[in-house]
Amino acid sequence: MDSTTISFEIRDAVARISLNRPEVFNSFNKEMAKAFQAALDRCERDQAVRAIYLTGIGKAFCAGQDLSEAIDPKGPGIERIVEDHYNPIILKLRSIEKPIVCAVNGVAAGAGANIALACDVVVAKSSSAFIQAFSSIGLIPDSGGTYFLPRLIGMQKASALMMLADKISATEAQELGMIYKHLDDDQFEEQSWALALKLASRPTVGLGLTKRLLNESFNNSLAEQLKREGEEQIVAASSKDYNEGVQAFLEKRKPTFTGE
Repeated sequence: MDSTTISFEIRDAVARISLNRPEVFNSFNKEMAKAFQAALDRCERDQAVRAIYLTGIGKAFCAGQDLSEAIDPKGPGIERIVEDHYNPIILKLRSIEKPIVCAVNGVAAGAGANIALACDVVVAKSSSAFIQAFSSIGLIPDSGGTYFLPRLIGMQKASALMMLADKISATEAQELGMIYKHLDDDQFEEQSWALALKLASRPTVGLGLTKRLLNESFNNSLAEQLKREGEEQIVAASSKDYNEGVQAFLEKRKPTFTGE
C-alpha cells in the first residue's frame, strides 16, 4: 500500500482509511483503487483491527471515477475500471467480517455514493449530499448501486434517483433509510469516530457473523435463514466474548470484549 492516494492508520483497534486526492474531490484512479484494495486486505488480515473507519480528506467524500482516466486512450478502459477497480472493492467491503463505518464528509457521487452504501454503518455530515450521477454522462450505476440502493430505499425511489440523478441531502438520505443518520457538521468528526470506537469495543466475532448472515439473507428463504442463524449462533456461543458477555451480565458489570 505504497501510495499517497490513501491515508491509513490504526488507532485504538480502528483502522482509519481516508481517500486522499482532495484536488479532484477524491475521485478514483487506478492507483487509488489498488491502494484502497490493499488497505482493505490489510484490515482483514490484521487481528488488531476490530473496526474500519472510511472517510475522505478535504471537502468531498468521493466524486466517483476520475473521468480523465476513463477517457484516456492509454488508460485501463471502462471494462477494466469496473472489473478490476470497483468490483473487488465492493466485494471486499461486504466480505470483511469486521464492522465498517463510512463517514461521508462531503459529496458522495457516482461510485463514491455506492461505495458508501456498501458499508455497514453510514453516517454523513448534515451538509453532505449523495448523487447517482451516472445517467448524467450516459452510464449506468455500477459499484453495486443497482443491488444496494433498491434494497435500502425501494425500487421506485432507487430508479428515480438513478435515472434523474437528483442530489439527495444527508437529511433526505436518512429519512429514506439510505444511511444510518446524519450528524451536525461541527460534531461530525468526533461523533463518527466515536461510533467506530464503540464498534471496535464490541464482540467482533458476533458482529462478523451478523454481517455474514445479512449478506446471505438476500438470497435465502426464511427456512434457510433460520437454519443458518442456528448454525452461526453455535459459533458465536463458542467465542470468548460470549462467555465474557454472559459473565458480565450475571455480575452486573460492563463487559470487556477482546474480539475473540
